[in-house]
Amino acid sequence: MSIVVFLKNSKAYMEGYAPWISYDLHAPVSDDEVGEFDEIEDVTDEEKKKIVSLDSVLPDELLERILFYLPMASIFRAGCVCKKWHEIVTSERFCSMLAHVSTQQPWYFMFTGTDGPYGYAYDPTLRKWHGISLPCFVTSSWFVASSSGLVCFMNNDNRSELHVYSPLTKCSKNLMGPPGLKHSDYSALAISVDSASQGYAVVVVKSNQVPENFHQWDLSIHVYDSETMMWVTSAAEILNGWRGGYASAICNGVLYFLIYATVGAGPDNRHGLIRYNLSHRSSGNVLIRNFIPIPCSLTCGRLMNLKEKLVMVGGIGKQDRLDIIKGIGIWVLDGTQWQEIARMPQKFFQGFGEFDDVFASSGTDDMIYIQSYGAPALLVFDMAHKQWKWTQKCPVVKKFPLQLFNGFCFEPRLDIDP
Repeated sequence: MSIVVFLKNSKAYMEGYAPWISYDLHAPVSDDEVGEFDEIEDVTDEEKKKIVSLDSVLPDELLERILFYLPMASIFRAGCVCKKWHEIVTSERFCSMLAHVSTQQPWYFMFTGTDGPYGYAYDPTLRKWHGISLPCFVTSSWFVASSSGLVCFMNNDNRSELHVYSPLTKCSKNLMGPPGLKHSDYSALAISVDSASQGYAVVVVKSNQVPENFHQWDLSIHVYDSETMMWVTSAAEILNGWRGGYASAICNGVLYFLIYATVGAGPDNRHGLIRYNLSHRSSGNVLIRNFIPIPCSLTCGRLMNLKEKLVMVGGIGKQDRLDIIKGIGIWVLDGTQWQEIARMPQKFFQGFGEFDDVFASSGTDDMIYIQSYGAPALLVFDMAHKQWKWTQKCPVVKKFPLQLFNGFCFEPRLDIDP
């Protein structure tokens, strides 16, 4: 028997890829939002007998399984088809299934401007951009770190206002600032989510110049535990000739962050990496003893966790002008040694147009996103297949010559809230 289904409102949600900026997945569905069956005209009585509802012939478990294999954006739209589908995709069982057998690829959010929370998120599964908004207080200048569906924001002005947020469920939690001075000369932000307990740790690395001493920098590591809801200053140390920066990542409970030479460094030693086990409390010169050299001279470095491996994307400086970028490389840390994975082909590097010595880059799973601050073009590197490709053109438009663009990568998940 053939099954024919007429659903009045489903077409608007299931066809095309319109932005879902105004849709709140956890909001109750009203009667006027629920699809209704159309009156069927010009159909014989015999044909009407063959027309049945999809829900009446499919068991709930099978319908749940069908919806489970949809891309994340389609799951959102499916929740608007009818109350039953909404109940399925918002159920604890369905979200748990997505968490344990999720095949969703990471998305990339790009801000539309520098003074607002609005932007577009790139969905590599559908190769589409979806219009979404962040909390009203967030701008592109805030520090951003993400892990397992959660995103942590830190105010760049005072470095003491932090929020943990789920971009899809829109749930947010405000964190009190870390101890010590509210402002720091340099700060790095990282977050790590425990997949089993769904608890998380937020880490802020602060670096302040010692008064009247350019050679010395006071570096401290502050860790927030979501279970205890408390900050702990895990390490504090004076570094000679090195300061902290903005790049950090957490892999398997180990914090990695870049440091920068302030005086007396050779051309190949302008950057370094510190490795610190977050389960330990340090005293003395523990941090500098865990120093790892950088493989070559970099204009900038970006750190990220890809399947619990530390990956660095770095701008490679020219031999005679180290502050001028000539290319971009990708390395993976194996123990204390760097392994070069790829270098961006020149056709892609030149495709950005004018490329500054610094750029935005973040990733997770097997995907790395790279973005120039001067244009909305977005490039993807697939670690598994060693392939480079451009994303679809972003709807963001450059309105004036000095406009800056920024963004971050996150996992599209419904099963986790801060």
